Amino acid sequence: MADRSRRACAKAARGGAPNALFVRAAIESLPEELGGLAARVTVLFPWGSLLRAVAAPDHQALVALRELCRAGARLDIAMALPVERERSSFAKAGLGDITEAHLRGDLPRSYASAGFEVEVHERAAEIVEAFPTAWARRLSLEPHRRFFAITGARRS
Repeated sequence: MADRSRRACAKAARGGAPNALFVRAAIESLPEELGGLAARVTVLFPWGSLLRAVAAPDHQALVALRELCRAGARLDIAMALPVERERSSFAKAGLGDITEAHLRGDLPRSYASAGFEVEVHERAAEIVEAFPTAWARRLSLEPHRRFFAITGARRS
């Protein structure tokens, strides 16, 4: 996040984003001063409680995410499904199996009940190319890893 925040401070002509705001906080305890400020929220390769919040999903966490967003704000979530060796840690985190049927059926309905309209897409190369982080590259090297994108917006 330090590198991205440094880049955001550059002049707009050099790719800067002077209105970018970087926050390090749990989704359950976002500062209320941020309410309604975000025009775009991006969640990259969540793990632990954030993964549970966006993939299980947790209704209260999604409501907190919605409160962060202004009406029509864009929501982009990139995530990698677990491979076999990770299944036990996912189960301990309360995630169980995150199946494609869950991602394409239950998940959009859960987001809708929290005030978002989303679509779920399976993406591999596009996600890794769009977010060229060391973690994304590492995940992409695993042959059985599947990547999904949740994209949408907060309803007005």
